[in-house]
Amino acid sequence: MRASRFLPPQPGHRQGVSNAAPCLVGIGASAGGLEPLKLIAAGLPADLRAAVTVVLHVSPEAESRLPQILARAGPLPATHAVDGEPVLAGRIYVAPPDHHLVLRGGRCAVVRGPRENGSRPAIDPLFRSAAGAYGRRAVAVLLSGTGADGVAGAQAVAALGGTVLVQDPAEAVFPSIPANVVEHDSPSRVLPAAEIAAAVAEVVASLPGELDVEENGQEALDQETRYTLLDGDSLAASRPVGVRAALGCPACGGTLWEINDADLPRYRCRVGHAYAAEELLAAESENLESALWVALRALLERAELCRRVADRSRRSGSELTARRFDRLAEEALEQAGSIRAVLLERDAVG
Repeated sequence: MRASRFLPPQPGHRQGVSNAAPCLVGIGASAGGLEPLKLIAAGLPADLRAAVTVVLHVSPEAESRLPQILARAGPLPATHAVDGEPVLAGRIYVAPPDHHLVLRGGRCAVVRGPRENGSRPAIDPLFRSAAGAYGRRAVAVLLSGTGADGVAGAQAVAALGGTVLVQDPAEAVFPSIPANVVEHDSPSRVLPAAEIAAAVAEVVASLPGELDVEENGQEALDQETRYTLLDGDSLAASRPVGVRAALGCPACGGTLWEINDADLPRYRCRVGHAYAAEELLAAESENLESALWVALRALLERAELCRRVADRSRRSGSELTARRFDRLAEEALEQAGSIRAVLLERDAVG
């Protein structure tokens, strides 16, 4: 797959392409999201006057057969999105593994940009770009999953007049994503998965073919999309959107900037890694655990080295030196025991 170019916004969405989508449906899901996705694909009408884009969190090494699964489930053709292809009505575009999918100028942009919320593909970049490109003609759908990816993107869609539909957390296999969206007050409707396709079709049918996109907030949305696309001008800028925070990026160690969306703080570093507060905490927790394992290994190796030096010194008749290294070995083992206890306690809590 070729590298994505930054595609500048263009007026309108048709660009001379027949059947260009006047509306955009973005669907985001993580763990437990496959079955709801199949239900939605099965229920969408063949003449849907919108394009459907899908982000499902998958392993970057996994071979994704999601387009084939969705195409078999319902009437709409489904493919992995290809960088630069036009966004057409009545088609499903799936983000490929390890690539973000965003929308620019009526076309797909597919890129290995910085991870957001620890994921690539991530839901937030798709939803932000849909909000910026389609405004009130954007429909965001959040399904089962863990974490908070998609929450900020859903808020962007709602803020620009779009529609947000959320799977009922009570029926989701993993309710964290839909519950987070409900908690932060951005859904238009909360529905069982079996009713979402009909709701999507109803919303799309009610939308006029052309609606102005609200300009308020567009500049910030566009800048964040540029970070997703690794746009050179954005990377060369002095700093991301927001206020500099005294926090480091778990992915690269760079400074994070805090973006306040109502009561939902988010963080982004200079090269574009981005986190919801919940996801930042999880990433820091992983880094802390890695550091504890490194410290445990280093202390055990220190104890082993001290024992070796003590044994060699004892054999050569240097008893004082041997005792000193014996003490150092004991200290290292005591410290290693403390870290081991912390690791076991963290495992028990998890």
